[in-house]
Amino acid sequence: MTRIAILGGGSWGTALSVVLSRARSPHEICLWVHNADLARAIRRDRENTVYLPGISISANVGVTHEIPEAMTGANIVVGAMPSAHAREIYSQAVTHCFAETVFVSATKGLEPATHLRMSNVLSQLLGPAASVISQTRSPRIAVLSGPSFATEAARGEPTAVVLASTDASLATQLQEEFAGPNFRLYTNDDVLGVELAGAMKNVIAIAAGACQGLGLGSNALAALITRGLAEMTRLVVSLGARAETLSGLAGLGDLVLTCTGTLSRNRRVGIELGKGRSLKEILAGMRMVAEGVGTTAALVALAREAGMELPITEQVDAILNHGKSPRDAIRDIIGAPPETRVSKELPP
Repeated sequence: MTRIAILGGGSWGTALSVVLSRARSPHEICLWVHNADLARAIRRDRENTVYLPGISISANVGVTHEIPEAMTGANIVVGAMPSAHAREIYSQAVTHCFAETVFVSATKGLEPATHLRMSNVLSQLLGPAASVISQTRSPRIAVLSGPSFATEAARGEPTAVVLASTDASLATQLQEEFAGPNFRLYTNDDVLGVELAGAMKNVIAIAAGACQGLGLGSNALAALITRGLAEMTRLVVSLGARAETLSGLAGLGDLVLTCTGTLSRNRRVGIELGKGRSLKEILAGMRMVAEGVGTTAALVALAREAGMELPITEQVDAILNHGKSPRDAIRDIIGAPPETRVSKELPP
């Protein structure tokens, strides 16, 4: 039986423990939760009342506060932690892995300090570990992304996501392992495109939320989503990914969900910013992480290194990190000069 360790007891990590416990293939699952008191409460109540209330967690899902316990015998490790904490958590986890261990990143964001994608972080950490464990085998890494609100997936509502890996056989293996009732997975070898799309859509969703918070209508929102997709496509193509990845689940699908869905944390941040609340106040009232907040500056830095302009992302960065008012930022996005709108309508 395959043993799966899920690192991260937030809404998505908890939801994945529920979803994978229903998979067609039998699994032994252990959920690692950062907070010891919360781990005990989940074991006792079989529910994560903090991050995923109202969803029952199967009795065959183990819950622990100790990474070594979660990693014991793990064939597959799923990372569902915030991107800012990924390196620290993975650093502890890799010391307990073995040559055949598969790592699946389910985090949609960039490391703030380095603007690395999560697969990059894993490759850095697993490189030295792999050289000790196996002289011949390269790290086995995949990415899980796509339009997937945790609550809906955990309730068993139809959900379609993407498994991306440069190793096609690994992607197929994971597709078979994870598939279950109403949880469908599509494989993709464009890891770069899938990861960047997952990070960028959160930033566009903050801008979309700001439109709503400012009282703007559907015309402005449709324009922003369309321009956001073009912006995402330009960057990923310039960095070597495929444009068609952005027209699929990991791109357009996740962008539409995050920009319009009421369960979107990034959209909620934007709404409150548009209403005039400060970022500090908004984040203080949120239990869960809105990845777009920490990822925005990293994306701006990444784009500058590539010689790219990201008009929407730069305006969101100006709101979050440089004191610009949402009204002025959205005006500058929607009301850009005609020559700017035309020249940036399509990816190169």
